[in-house]
Amino acid sequence: MSKTYTFHVNGMHCASCVVLTESELGDLPEVSRVKASLKDLSVEITGDFGDKTPEHIARDLTVPLKPHGYTLSVSKQKQAVKWSDFRVAVPIALGFVLLFIVLQKLGVVNLITASKVNYGTAFVIGLVASVSTCMAVVGGLVLSMSANFAKEGDKIRPQALFHVGRLASFFLLGGAIGALGSAFQLGGMGTLVLSVLVGLVMLILGINLLDIFPWAKKLQPTLPGFIGRRVTALKNMNHTLTPLLVGVATFFLPCGFTQSMQIHTLTTGSFLTGGLTMFAFALGTLPVLALLSFSSLSIHNKAYAGIFFKSAGLIVIFFGLFNLLNGLVAAGVIAPVFSF
Repeated sequence: MSKTYTFHVNGMHCASCVVLTESELGDLPEVSRVKASLKDLSVEITGDFGDKTPEHIARDLTVPLKPHGYTLSVSKQKQAVKWSDFRVAVPIALGFVLLFIVLQKLGVVNLITASKVNYGTAFVIGLVASVSTCMAVVGGLVLSMSANFAKEGDKIRPQALFHVGRLASFFLLGGAIGALGSAFQLGGMGTLVLSVLVGLVMLILGINLLDIFPWAKKLQPTLPGFIGRRVTALKNMNHTLTPLLVGVATFFLPCGFTQSMQIHTLTTGSFLTGGLTMFAFALGTLPVLALLSFSSLSIHNKAYAGIFFKSAGLIVIFFGLFNLLNGLVAAGVIAPVFSF
């Protein structure tokens, strides 16, 4: 007999966590319905679990979630902030920022200009995004999908098609967004608003990665939940072109990094510039995502996961502030803050 239970989810910090939680639990044979909530940090599950107690069910359902860093509990658990992680995370983030500034000064790379994010920035943001929960969702998708093809002895082609589809879709759909921006003829005010929006999205994303302010999770913008569910459902299709379609569909997954770049792409007003910006972002995610695709690599269940995410959060906050200030400078609202 099916019953509905509500459990608290520990470790969930963004919209991609919601998709990943629903995807993992929805694949279990005893579960008939699952709906996770980022706002309440909970998941509502309907299924036939026999005579098991809620505590027993929570332990069983935690098994497929634990590799991703999530656990279920009947009662809400207060998550203590591990401040000691910042002892390592802050120096790592500062080292990254200082290296970035030195390279800028030397002219070796020009990742950020005075007025806009360019391809180098998009690539670096992609690198940071590749170790986030966003890419855990994507990696989980391709691994699940590949399992079906592996049964037939086809192990390499699905991953190759997936990555080709992902890179191609990010270029084409990014170009479409850029062209859409030109159709609206964004003026100085429109560009300013979108630049500020990109900065704010990245700031919220970075704060959530720090995992010290629970209220910030409610501020994270996201696409409607049904889009993520439709995308993850594609993995169960066993068709020759399924990997390609899944790669294309990842453009629409609820990921703060992707959304911030999509918003920025609107300001480019160009199909080519918009396409190359999103392509550079997708290319930045490729190295780690390829490892996720061809192995069981995961950062979420490692002892150093807290340090890693806090470092990434601080770096993302840096990029968010940089983009926000550059947008204000370009619009003439404030004087230049940085000279590099």
